[in-house]
Amino acid sequence: MSAEKSEVDTSSSASSCASCGIAETNDIKMKICTACYLAKYCSVKCQNEHRSKHKKACKQRAAELRDELLFKEPESTHLGDCPICFLPLPLEQNRVMVCCSNLICTGCWYTNQKREVEQRLDPKCPFFRQLIPKSTEKGDRNQRKRAEANDPEVAVRQVGGQCLLKGDYEGACKFWSKAVELGDVEAHYHLALMHHNGQGVEKDKRKEIYHLEQAAIGGHYNARYNLGVIEWQNGRYERAAKHYIIAAKLGEGKSVGNLRKMYQEGLVSKEEFAATLRAYQAAADAMKSPHRAEADAARQDGYFSR
Repeated sequence: MSAEKSEVDTSSSASSCASCGIAETNDIKMKICTACYLAKYCSVKCQNEHRSKHKKACKQRAAELRDELLFKEPESTHLGDCPICFLPLPLEQNRVMVCCSNLICTGCWYTNQKREVEQRLDPKCPFFRQLIPKSTEKGDRNQRKRAEANDPEVAVRQVGGQCLLKGDYEGACKFWSKAVELGDVEAHYHLALMHHNGQGVEKDKRKEIYHLEQAAIGGHYNARYNLGVIEWQNGRYERAAKHYIIAAKLGEGKSVGNLRKMYQEGLVSKEEFAATLRAYQAAADAMKSPHRAEADAARQDGYFSR
């Protein structure tokens, strides 16, 4: 039997071994190839014997499945919604509460802060209503305790950021790797940068791309934009456009500028560009509120925090 014939049989034989052809029974259970989900095998021996014939089809299908996952548009950014006002969190200028590691929008933070100042109250977390640590050192200790207890992954990532600021690159990578294991999207992005710069780890383009892709799948807009830049530099313009479109729909502005250039060069259709512009504006508008506008004005005037 030829390799091509074997590959066809592999995808069509839903209940028999792709190598020896034995049918699945109550006593013989098939195990599917978890890379491509095309072939089933009755034993590890059959899988190993069939690998050379199956490798090409497996690799192709695995790449297709990866792209399906990679280019699926996320429902929101990895930041999610503010836990107080329930509006999508802005892409910048949010506050991480050192007491609970919750991410809160500047509008809710500023509104709470203004109320406390007016009523001469002690500063408390706007979400849990606990007293905020009065010193940076105490706040850092609180986050480290939460990180050591793996509760939550944001605290682990924040401690990694503290290590980075101190020049402890290996420590930063250690905590970010731990955060990745706990499912933190932002930590994937930080590890991608570390592999790009060779800080705390060796420079590794493959690992950089992997962490960027994982972050992008989770809704990280900067990771998505960076993937678009990489694909553009490699001359894969269709893939670059896909990344830019997804990033723009999440509210990422630089992607809109790059898409405009691609449209001017005939690499993106008028319909695609127009639809993306509308989606970008809708995402940007959804992140706005009167409280956030007031907070932004106060920050620019230098009256934002105490």
